Amino acid sequence: MADLENGARRFVTAVTRQSEDFPAWYTDVVRKAELADYSPVRGSMVIRPYGYALWENLRDALDGMIKETGHSNAYFPLFIPKSLLDKEAEHVEGFNPQVAWVTHAGGKKLDEPLAIRPTSEAIIAASVKDWIQSYRDLPVLLNLWNNVVRWELRTRLFLRTSEFLWQEGHTFHATEQEGREETARMLEVYRRLSEEWLAIPVLQGRKTPGERFPGAVDTLAIEALMRDRKALQAGTSHYLGDNFTRAEGIEFLDRDNVRKHPHGTSWGLSTRMVGATVMAHGDDDGLILPPRVAPYQAVVVPIWRRDEERSAVEGAVDRVRASLADGARTADGGRIRLWIDARDDVTPGAKFAHWELRGVPFRIEIGPRDVAAQQVVLVRRTDRSKEAVPLAGIAAELPARLDRYQADLFQRAVAFREEHTHRIEDYEAFKSTIEDEGGFLLAHWCESEACERQINEETGATIRIVPLDGEREEGVCLIDGAPSHQRVVFARAY
Repeated sequence: MADLENGARRFVTAVTRQSEDFPAWYTDVVRKAELADYSPVRGSMVIRPYGYALWENLRDALDGMIKETGHSNAYFPLFIPKSLLDKEAEHVEGFNPQVAWVTHAGGKKLDEPLAIRPTSEAIIAASVKDWIQSYRDLPVLLNLWNNVVRWELRTRLFLRTSEFLWQEGHTFHATEQEGREETARMLEVYRRLSEEWLAIPVLQGRKTPGERFPGAVDTLAIEALMRDRKALQAGTSHYLGDNFTRAEGIEFLDRDNVRKHPHGTSWGLSTRMVGATVMAHGDDDGLILPPRVAPYQAVVVPIWRRDEERSAVEGAVDRVRASLADGARTADGGRIRLWIDARDDVTPGAKFAHWELRGVPFRIEIGPRDVAAQQVVLVRRTDRSKEAVPLAGIAAELPARLDRYQADLFQRAVAFREEHTHRIEDYEAFKSTIEDEGGFLLAHWCESEACERQINEETGATIRIVPLDGEREEGVCLIDGAPSHQRVVFARAY
């Protein structure tokens, strides 16, 4: 068995170590674990089946939560007439450098250029204008699953590509209170997805005016810490006020018989969460996937050396397959996602490395000695700990172990974040800490855009959020010494 594991170690040395070059490690893992690859189209990616299965699992979980909150899925066109975008000057100004335009089609120049959807506020507003006439028509609660295009100069698979997949929610409400409640409600949905499904702990907070979504009154976000101690914005929820509905001339007759503009929200989460999952949990040997979203939660590796051992091992494998299909259920009521690696032209050691690279939570080894002992050997991906489990008890044992694995992975990420969160009192300590340690830095800021900009220009750090649950604490700004009443969260970020 030692020879098999040594073979696995030699195999995975093809992956760059995190400590040597984290960006190279990330690209190695995404490509060699067959999550995604580069596309002939500049800045775009091909999502491979294993990566798409991971996206589908988190997408389906999120879709269920969105529907539980009363939203319905819809679809709007990919192309948006320029005249619609021009009505929302601030919104367009924020996206303009990234907008891709169609100017010719059908062999001739178009009368009006069409934007390839960077986000859907404009096209949705033009449609719902005819749907909303009275307070009785509100709220309108829409969710879209689609692709968008934002032309990026520097791209990285999943994290920042010119085209990506996401969901974007768009809602319309009679009052500001309802709109703000919706904004907070959907941020909580994103927190649940990140923490309960992806095992990624997040901080919740409000973006500064300089970091808000273009055209929004308020932007809420969740922020996660990756294993290179950089932050990743994992989801955003925006209260739009009546900015978009006013620009589109959307009005409704309220209960008081006065015509008003509805209050809007928008919120979105994208395929960058696949990248977040890679960077929040992975190690030098590849992916470590949370069981709740892993394409395969366990893989069976049969082991034999002689033909006369093969039939007995395969019989035990069939028993495992049948028992897990018939009796085992995960915490969310689903069947165990199991894969039998029956390849007979690949050594067991290479199979071990193959599935470790792909982050499968548990490996189930079955060899001749295990058959004789009526057991299987369970191997955890995180620490490669091994334990013999009675073959007859695997259906009862594996779901519970998957639940513990999910919880342990989350706690491991929480501990990592706590270890790399620093309370900073002065600017010199801030600069040395952000350079040498990274992580989340909790420091005072006076709410001046000039101070915020100076910190970013001199250190590369940005204010990720003003915490929603932050306690009032008197202090002074890092830059100008002006009074501050709450610490904010700084970090270098993707």
